[in-house]
Amino acid sequence: MTDTVDSLILDLLEYVACKERNYAEVIEDWHTSCPRLPIWEEANERGLIVRTRANGHAVVEITAAGAELLAQRRRLPRMKMRNNGS
Repeated sequence: MTDTVDSLILDLLEYVACKERNYAEVIEDWHTSCPRLPIWEEANERGLIVRTRANGHAVVEITAAGAELLAQRRRLPRMKMRNNGS
């Protein structure tokens, strides 16, 4: 992947990690049909984010792998992440 895609994936991880985000909100802000910037798709393929249900709504959460990558590349004060055993 390009540096641009990797950088934008880190931006997406920060966006998802800072608070609970509903799926529709994340898709509206991050989905693209541009084959050169597949941020949402790439983050999913790499197992860095996951779609789940919370309080009756579809939400997007950062996975343990996503949190680890974010911790290696950038520092965040507090991150919410899905505990899926990864």
